[in-house]
Amino acid sequence: MTLKPGWQGRFYEDFEIGDVYQHPLGRTITETDNIWFTLLTMNPNQLHFNREYGKRTEFGRCLVDSTLTLAIVTGQSVADVSQNVIANLGWDEVRLPHPVFNGDTIYAVSEVIDKRESKSRPYAGIVKVRTRGVNQDGKVVISFVRTILVYKRDHAPQRGLFPKIEEES
Repeated sequence: MTLKPGWQGRFYEDFEIGDVYQHPLGRTITETDNIWFTLLTMNPNQLHFNREYGKRTEFGRCLVDSTLTLAIVTGQSVADVSQNVIANLGWDEVRLPHPVFNGDTIYAVSEVIDKRESKSRPYAGIVKVRTRGVNQDGKVVISFVRTILVYKRDHAPQRGLFPKIEEES
């Protein structure tokens, strides 16, 4: 049997300005997701959890909490963009051009817009990506620039965390 390692993410050397990554996993946001996230983050805006209130707004229904949208779209990008980061350094230019509703399915795409070696950490580099989240109709629902501090390939923490599997008797 030949062991085939799974995808382990990109390192600083793997990023090139202009590269675009269509992140493969879509995510349908449910009413339960939205209510739980709203409760977890102590957001008391009724527009996220009170159906009767939502009906009286210009949207005619509840909106998904925008920070949930930010969290999901960021999460969708991790496997391609930040699997090997030391730290997120910032989110800038966050825009929410179209509302997200319960039942929408969100997809994400990221473009590398800048990269440079770290001045203070020779084992890492700084990468900026512009990420957009789109709904099932292709409408952009969020966009942002994220700056990450990412390991260079030869300096990443030790791999080999997967335990040795005991042979069955």
